[in-house]
Amino acid sequence: MSSLRAVWILFWFFLITLVLAPVQWLLIKVNSRYARMLPHYYHRLIAKIMGLRIHVDGHVRPDQPTLLVANHISWMDIVVFTAVTPLSFVAKREVSTWPGVKVLANLQQTIFVDRERRSESLKSAEEISERLNNGEVVVLFPEGTSSDGNRVLPFKSSLFAAAAKADRDTFVQTAAIAYTFLGGVPLGRRARPIVAWYGDMEMGGHVWTLLKAGPLDVHIRLGEPVPLEKMGDRKALALLTEEQIRDDMADLLSLRPYETKRPTAD
Repeated sequence: MSSLRAVWILFWFFLITLVLAPVQWLLIKVNSRYARMLPHYYHRLIAKIMGLRIHVDGHVRPDQPTLLVANHISWMDIVVFTAVTPLSFVAKREVSTWPGVKVLANLQQTIFVDRERRSESLKSAEEISERLNNGEVVVLFPEGTSSDGNRVLPFKSSLFAAAAKADRDTFVQTAAIAYTFLGGVPLGRRARPIVAWYGDMEMGGHVWTLLKAGPLDVHIRLGEPVPLEKMGDRKALALLTEEQIRDDMADLLSLRPYETKRPTAD
C-alpha cells in the first residue's frame, strides 16, 4: 500500500510539472510578474498531493524586500517554503548540475553561489542584492548544507555578504523549520532522518522512502522582520539569526506553543 501511495504522488507530480513547466519558462522569458507567483501555487498543489500539513507561526510579506534566513533539513524544505509564499532560493553551485533538480531550480529562478570562485561569488552577491532591491523575498540557508533535523548547524557569516549590497529598506526575517509528525505519530530524534536529507544520502532512494512513509506535519516559525540597517555587519547578522533560529527550532521540536518573543538588534 505504501508503494502505491508513492507511485500515485509521483504520477501527479510529473503530470503537473510537465504541464506547468513550459508555462513558467514562458513567463520567465517575457519577464512576467506571474513568474514569481506560479511556483508558489505549483508547490502548494504538490504539498497537498504529498500530504504535507504546513503549520506557520508568523507571516511573510511577499511585497516587502526580505532576506529570509532559515535552517535547512531536507529537499522537502523547498516545497514547504515556496508553498508558504512567493520566493526564490540561494543554493550552492553543485545543485545546478543535478539532473532534474537543475531544471526545477532554474524555473524557480534560483540564485547559484560558487563559494570557491571569488568572481562568481561576487556576481551571485550582486544578483541576490538586485532581487532584494526589486522587492523580492530571497531564502538563504546559512548553514551551507542540510542537517539531521535535530539541530541547527553553525551559520557561515560569509554567506551574508550579499546583504551588505542590498538597499537599506531591506528586511531580515528568520524562519525556523522542523518536521514534527509522520502519519500522525510524533517524530523523535531517531526517526527524523527519515525526513532529513544530509551527508552522503542518495536522493532518489530518500525521496521514494519518504513518499511511502505517509502524511507529514511540518512547522515553520517566523521571526519579526527587522530592518537590515539595524542588524550590524555580516558577522553580527549571522550570530543574531542563528541564535533566534536555534531557539525557535528547539521550541518546535518540543512542541512548545508560539510566543511573540523576538529580540531585535540595535
